[in-house]
Amino acid sequence: MRSEANYIVEQVDKHHDWFGKSLPMIASENLISPLAREMLVSDFHDRYAEGLPGDRYYHGNIYVDKVEIRATELAKKLFKCEYADTRPISGTVANIGILKALGKHGDSITHTALSDGAHISTAKFGAVGIRGLVSHTYPFDTHEMNINVDAAKRTLLEVKPKIALFGRSVFLFPAPIAELRDTLEEVGCAVWYDGAHVLGLIAGGKFQDPLREGAHVISGSTHKTFPGPQHGIVIANPKDDKMARRLSSGIFPGVTSNHHLHAMAALGISLAEHIEFGADYSDQIIRNAQALGQALHERGIKVLCEHKGFTASHALALDVEEHGGGALGSQLLEDSNIIANMNMLPRDTKPRSPSGIRLGSQELTRLGMKESHMSEVAELIKRIIVDKEPTEKVKLDVINLKKDFSTIQYCFNEGHPAYERFKLV
Repeated sequence: MRSEANYIVEQVDKHHDWFGKSLPMIASENLISPLAREMLVSDFHDRYAEGLPGDRYYHGNIYVDKVEIRATELAKKLFKCEYADTRPISGTVANIGILKALGKHGDSITHTALSDGAHISTAKFGAVGIRGLVSHTYPFDTHEMNINVDAAKRTLLEVKPKIALFGRSVFLFPAPIAELRDTLEEVGCAVWYDGAHVLGLIAGGKFQDPLREGAHVISGSTHKTFPGPQHGIVIANPKDDKMARRLSSGIFPGVTSNHHLHAMAALGISLAEHIEFGADYSDQIIRNAQALGQALHERGIKVLCEHKGFTASHALALDVEEHGGGALGSQLLEDSNIIANMNMLPRDTKPRSPSGIRLGSQELTRLGMKESHMSEVAELIKRIIVDKEPTEKVKLDVINLKKDFSTIQYCFNEGHPAYERFKLV
């Protein structure tokens, strides 16, 4: 069986080599820092903890408790919130835990439709369906790529949901929580913001500030614009102590047992790094996304919301129907070492043959690219999508561009004063 193990190692090595020569632009991915990555291969990986620090069901958690307490404190500091839970093992797990805490079978929930960019958690086959809640979708303005505020007010007053959910996977512009706040308060529902895609931007003081705009709780994965491990988080300003207790029990024992201690430790490192570097990183992510949108537009590729500067986040939505559609386009990009994903646009009904492609700027930014480099990236994409150049030819130029961007930025690298300071904490 050693040959089988060797085979797996070989494939992982090939993956590393491929991505080292590629432009990763999946909007839901990022690179973890070297210091955080060390935590993933620490002895924390091999251990187990259930419950809260100081109240575990297992022994051997003396130092685990210290790390979890510190990570929770860092999360509260970064997000300026009263409550934080670093135990969810993914964004979807955090979502299910919140649904368990705030709703029950048969309760109504309002959210964006899948075709308008919502996450699959809101689908009948996703977390909302698993928990048995009744879905009602917000009217959506496809020109603005956002919720129609006036129509959403009518929906909220008519449905009177137990939970009002905001957040999307194609998250170009801030959700109109502040505009809907009076209506949400009149309805008296719990307001939940799925910030998985824009968590790092929020933490960096960009995009929007949901907890100050009217949301009670935010869930998120921690590996998109927030450049941490594959993990999840819940942060909140709960209505009352009862909501806080229900959120905690929703995560454990609700949807987690052991909470992947190595990833929780890596999350703690990532939170500390984002406190120091998050504002600059978030600002550059958005600048790069907007510059890329403009550069693609100038090259004849339709990027949604030109009239609004294309995006206020890390993400861009491309309409490539006239160039063969999203499935073909994303495959040609992959063949050229540009990694993106096909994506439904609001008019689409078939997830496997959509009109769109979604791009994210966060990983290229993490590697040090600036606005000027986005023109080079846009030219490569245009050569593939519009000009239909041979992918092998474009791939050589992708590899040549990428070779100058291999060092992860915005983190505690060796030699940086913050690296040494953090080791002393």
